[in-house]
Amino acid sequence: MGANAQTAVPAFVAGEILTAVEMTQVNTGVPVFATTTTRDNAFSGTGEKVLAQGQFAFIEATNTTQYYNGSAWVTVGASGLTLITSQVIGSAVASVQVTGAFSTTYDAYKIIVAGGAGSSANAGIRMTLGATAANYYYGIPLAIYSGGGAASLAGTNTTSWEVGSVNAASLNVNVELVDPFNTKTTKMFAQVAKDTSGGSGGGFLDNTTSYTAFTFTPSAGTFTGGTIYVYGYAKA
Repeated sequence: MGANAQTAVPAFVAGEILTAVEMTQVNTGVPVFATTTTRDNAFSGTGEKVLAQGQFAFIEATNTTQYYNGSAWVTVGASGLTLITSQVIGSAVASVQVTGAFSTTYDAYKIIVAGGAGSSANAGIRMTLGATAANYYYGIPLAIYSGGGAASLAGTNTTSWEVGSVNAASLNVNVELVDPFNTKTTKMFAQVAKDTSGGSGGGFLDNTTSYTAFTFTPSAGTFTGGTIYVYGYAKA
């Protein structure tokens, strides 16, 4: 956390003697939080302010200023897409998990991977939400533009979605999710570019679980390098 980051927004009572730490928190103006998680935990607890319409917050992780509109946090001056988090992929990893990706702030998300490579040629990249390993449905028709290969990617009640590809030169993911945090069926839309074919399609996860994290896993081999970016679509 930065020098100004705090983990609570205190509510003072008449006659209370304020400490130097409490006065420093007051003097920061807009409260500063390391992440949206510490922001959410800072309100409505014992001795804390009740979260209400008009509250402001600055998030260090994304360098954004937000306000609470009475039902959700909204980024000030946000365009259609706001970067929520990014994560660098390690070396020769069998899977990579991104936590804190989804929250009540957004209903729809865009996830891309830039850079990196894999140890196996033309493998797929599989995606799971939370710890769920069943009830994934999807279909992505593929146009074959070089050599052979499958004409589609598809699954019925499978353990994951296949949403991208990996080869010795790059990792390729461009996927959008709707309602992963909400207690609704999560919808998935993906564009896939493989070595020999490409196409777009979608699917869904047949449950109403609320998720905050996801995992990418290669269908063969490992990942090395690259960065995962998670963006949220502004609600208004």
